Amino acid sequence: MTTDLYETLSAVRAHTGTIRDAALTYAATGLAVFPCVPGGKQPLTERGYRDATTGARRIRGWWAWQPQANIGIATGHGLDVLDIDVHAAGDGYRILERLHRSDLVPGALAAVRTPSGGTHLYFPSDPDRPQRTWSRGTMHVDFRGTGGYVLAPPSTVTGPSRSAGYTILTLNADPRPVDGDRIRELLTPIRPRITTPRSDAARLDAGGLARWLGGAVEGNRNASLFWAACRLVEHGIDERAIHDLLDRPASAIGLGDPEVEATIRSAWRTVQLTPTAGTSSGGANPVRGGVRR
Repeated sequence: MTTDLYETLSAVRAHTGTIRDAALTYAATGLAVFPCVPGGKQPLTERGYRDATTGARRIRGWWAWQPQANIGIATGHGLDVLDIDVHAAGDGYRILERLHRSDLVPGALAAVRTPSGGTHLYFPSDPDRPQRTWSRGTMHVDFRGTGGYVLAPPSTVTGPSRSAGYTILTLNADPRPVDGDRIRELLTPIRPRITTPRSDAARLDAGGLARWLGGAVEGNRNASLFWAACRLVEHGIDERAIHDLLDRPASAIGLGDPEVEATIRSAWRTVQLTPTAGTSSGGANPVRGGVRR
């Protein structure tokens, strides 16, 4: 299927026809597609990626109904995608550099520029080793496997001031599957054990937590700050006091003031909105990267 995918993406890269034609091209290779709102990322079908199909008749019907619909591809079946995001608070390119140095991103099938300036790296999925979707939002890196989807070229996204499309930048005729689980483990910081009951904020070793944060290494720094801030919020420490405790060690490991501010605010909101998130016993099942797992 890898050769077919390469040929399909080559055809889409040179594509001058309709969006429906591109959707049919993906489906002919075995990639299940579904329509998303024109100019946006939201699915148009009731069950979203779960409605994805390779059936030409249904695809023609969808795009007859919505000729300008964007193309969603359900990932995890033929295609896995590493998503390098770009946001106002930062981007995932430094993490991508680290993954390259660790030889964790083998030759991708394709590199696709996203409307935000990020990159989708396409990899052929291993049918004998399905990998689930996960997110490391504070690191601006996501993985799209089973249970996920991406918008595919030539889809476009319309913003407040401009429209931008998904563009295939490079293609590789000899790609290899990516180990998304290993990347997730690398980006998950090792957490200190905190056995203090949640109800007893006075016994929290906040100083020890700050010292642990000071030892965070590149690639885990933002996620470590997020996790530490969540623990402090859970123990009843207010946002200003969290800054007093964590600003200095966060700065010492190379995090800028805007990133520290945004991460602590995100932790505060996460715990306030999901008061049972994470744990205060043993460090298991924490809120990771701003997403409850």
